[in-house]
Amino acid sequence: MTGYIDPAYEQMPREELEKLFQSYLGEAENHMRKKDYPRALEGYELALEIEPTDKGCLVARSKCYLQLGDSQAALKDAEAALSEDKEFIKGLYQKAEALYQMGDFEMALVFYHRGHKLRTELEEFRLGIQKAQEAIDNSVGSPSKVKLENKGDLSSFYKQDESKQKGKARAGYSKPIKQDDKNKQRDRRNKSQTSDKTCKQLLGELYADKEYLEKLLKDNDLTNQDTDSGKAIYDLVTDGLNYLDTRTDFWRQQKPMYARKRDKEEAKGKGKDKQKPSDPAKYVLKQLEEIDEALADGRPQDALKLAKDTEKTVNKLSDDDLSESSKPDVLSNLQSCMGNAYLDMNKVEQALTHHKEDLKIAEKNNLEDAKSRALDNLGRVYARTGKFQEAIDCWEKKLPMTKSALESTWLYHEIGRCYLELGNFDQALDYGEKSKSAAEEAEDQVWQLNASVLIAQSYVKLNDLQAAIDAFERSLDMAKLQEDEAAVEAITKAIEDTNEKIVQGIKEGDDEEKKDVDETEEEEQVVEEKGDEEAEKGDEEKPVEDKDWSNLAGDKADDDKPSDDDNKDKDSLLDKDE
Repeated sequence: MTGYIDPAYEQMPREELEKLFQSYLGEAENHMRKKDYPRALEGYELALEIEPTDKGCLVARSKCYLQLGDSQAALKDAEAALSEDKEFIKGLYQKAEALYQMGDFEMALVFYHRGHKLRTELEEFRLGIQKAQEAIDNSVGSPSKVKLENKGDLSSFYKQDESKQKGKARAGYSKPIKQDDKNKQRDRRNKSQTSDKTCKQLLGELYADKEYLEKLLKDNDLTNQDTDSGKAIYDLVTDGLNYLDTRTDFWRQQKPMYARKRDKEEAKGKGKDKQKPSDPAKYVLKQLEEIDEALADGRPQDALKLAKDTEKTVNKLSDDDLSESSKPDVLSNLQSCMGNAYLDMNKVEQALTHHKEDLKIAEKNNLEDAKSRALDNLGRVYARTGKFQEAIDCWEKKLPMTKSALESTWLYHEIGRCYLELGNFDQALDYGEKSKSAAEEAEDQVWQLNASVLIAQSYVKLNDLQAAIDAFERSLDMAKLQEDEAAVEAITKAIEDTNEKIVQGIKEGDDEEKKDVDETEEEEQVVEEKGDEEAEKGDEEKPVEDKDWSNLAGDKADDDKPSDDDNKDKDSLLDKDE
């Protein structure tokens, strides 16, 4: 940050000042796009309070002043932008534009030439040279038609001056008049020199405003200068009329009536050439700018009509009017504009038709930039209609044509999103990583955030939840740094959902393990119970050994019958007793 900083900002950190500056500048540019020039001017002034010497902001405010009709302030800002760098190309162009609007066509031509010498490839300086030269020719006439004659001397002028001075010396006393009132009276007298018919032609729709203001000026009760309100109304009315008179003079100098009449006479008898623009290149450039502006302002119908009308005119031009190489480029560009207009109107089929025609013209004439643009637009249409594989095919063809890391990061991201939609999560992750690398190379924080979110989403789909949490947390840090509240909210919600999935997965794992244990114990219990039942059943069903139930009593008798040894023992005992 350089230059004087407003004391209110002295205590703020450098990074906060830079963010605030960018915020004011962005708001002002947004108002400029909406043509809300007073509010845009407020934004630029706030931004310049923080950074008074920012060249880009000074040029932007100069453009805003021109839109508000303050060419003096516009010139002052343009010169301030050139104070440190005399070859600042935007400053040179803006100074030339301010001088042109002030009616100083000669000095404007000088700065148009100076810028053209530095940047010969820029069309704006070439067109500026042309329009300034035309304005000079229309004001003083073409040099080839001016004949200078050396007749007489200048003594008559000296005599006239002497007589005027004597007349002034003899003049009597007159009541002094305020300088402001004197200027206004002089301006109103000068105004009367322009006929009403000429004024009406020059002012167009503004002539009705001029008549209304003149009617107010004649109302003595309303513009009575003896009252404060009457004087205020009088000042406002005269200021408005003086402004209209100034514009009338400017437009008369830029294109005088005699010049218009001459152009009409020269245009007679040209037949078909009568409908052709006087400067085809300038006409085409102007039409393309108006088409782009209509698309940016959300007016696709107007853009489509302009593009179709321009296409008809360009097709009628010969190679002499528009070079053989530039004509296909213009037609290709118009096809692209029509395709974009149809897409904004949700007419997808017509959009596809025109973007395909754009690609066809580009390939036929080896227009690499046009081919890259057509593939880009076709991919967008396919992706919007859910044809993700077709979108991938188009964008992958465009990849080798990218000219910047920023363009590559967008392309990688969109291809990754398509793969995510198709369920090819590995490819989505791969393109997310490529997008992040390209964004880091481009030092673009917004696209780093987008790529990081894509990586996190891919991990979620791949069920690598911990890696997804890590990627989401990195994304959250980026979103907070960028103060993107919507992104912070969305990423926080995604982290919560992913954490819930992790917790749910742990619970399901515990439940599954518990279920396995319960099933094992149940199986063991069933086996054990089955074993007991089979054992009991075995005891009940075991067959009794075959016995001769009829001899059971005999066997019992035999068991009770003493053996021979017992009898011998008894006999011996008897013998002893005896």
